[in-house]
Amino acid sequence: MKDILSLLESLHRPRLLMQAARIGLQEYDRRRFLSRLLRSAVPPGPGAAIASLMQIEARLEARRQTGDAGYSIARHVEVLIALLGEARLLRARLDCSRAGRHPA
Repeated sequence: MKDILSLLESLHRPRLLMQAARIGLQEYDRRRFLSRLLRSAVPPGPGAAIASLMQIEARLEARRQTGDAGYSIARHVEVLIALLGEARLLRARLDCSRAGRHPA
């Protein structure tokens, strides 16, 4: 799981995209976001969700960089919000397990 978080921390995206994602993080509802983004009725664990979201985000980033007309900045921000939310959840779970507590 630490490798997933390291990968996520190495993402470098335009400041405006990340600012929008951080603002949107306040309204993050993993059930709603993940069901729409991953097309899954039951959300996977945060590690699996991050892995899937990273693949989606990589495709969006490639489209953004090439100027693809089908690129959706709104979808890109939505995926980044989900990535930040899942990373926050995964970190909390890792912290709880290190401290010997059960995550909520």
